[in-house]
Amino acid sequence: MINAEELTRRYGETVAVDSVSFAIGGGEIVGLLGHNGAGKTTIMKMLTGYLEPSAGRVTVDGYDVVEEPDAVQHGLGYLPENCPVYPEMTVVEYLDYVAALRRVEDRAGALKEVLAATDLAGRAFDPIGTLSRGFQQRVGVAQAIVHKPQLLILDEPTNGLDPSQTQQMRDLIRRLAENATVILSTHIMQEVDAVCDRVMILRAGKLALDERMTDLQRSERMVLQTDASAQTIESAVTGFAEVTRWDGGYAFDGVSDDAGRAELTRRLVGAGIAVHALAAEKRDLETVFREVSAETGGADDAN
Repeated sequence: MINAEELTRRYGETVAVDSVSFAIGGGEIVGLLGHNGAGKTTIMKMLTGYLEPSAGRVTVDGYDVVEEPDAVQHGLGYLPENCPVYPEMTVVEYLDYVAALRRVEDRAGALKEVLAATDLAGRAFDPIGTLSRGFQQRVGVAQAIVHKPQLLILDEPTNGLDPSQTQQMRDLIRRLAENATVILSTHIMQEVDAVCDRVMILRAGKLALDERMTDLQRSERMVLQTDASAQTIESAVTGFAEVTRWDGGYAFDGVSDDAGRAELTRRLVGAGIAVHALAAEKRDLETVFREVSAETGGADDAN
């Protein structure tokens, strides 16, 4: 669906995106993470054809974004961080206007469907300027999907939504991914955890991590809670695993499979160590994000 090769964008001497390459398949939900200034918005703008890359190439569904922008944008839905709405128009007027621009054939049917999907039917005839921030955000999502795009790019889609609305948005994104590829940029780790199949983390314009969520959360470290001494534990696992102090307990690195974990348990019990708890380390997205930031170091200097 999307193939980016050495994608680069410069603003004068500042390199906002630095030789980023990735491929995204159809139906994937990909979370794009990074600190402010990491290059997320710049990448999304290049994918949409709003910005041309300084170097590199990106294709969407086989179309070159620079050479064939109309073909790319025909099948694209985009929600920028600042919601693109006209406050003096009613919700239905605005969405009908967008549907006309998108050359949707059955505009009435499309409006009915998108109003129901975003739970806006009850506000269809309200001026957008009178709506809360959360409802305006839903209007922004509605305009991005009214033409049933194959690629949907959402920049902070849950911005301004309450917990109930956030859950509805997550459900909507999952439904959309049944027929579209979704790229989701957010500062909220829980959003990526909740809906994404894969995460890409940017740091200072570079792609620091690109992994599937299931692989990212897998750990090769076992954590032990016990009142035994460090010397006793080290003696029990000598020649088998390295042990370090870890969050009030002890950690064993490189114990990645069932056989290794069984052997570790056998050694601990055989040494008479009281095992209060022994489990694989829980690696959530926030932990991984901190690790990536610590590994690369330095301050963000891109936009």
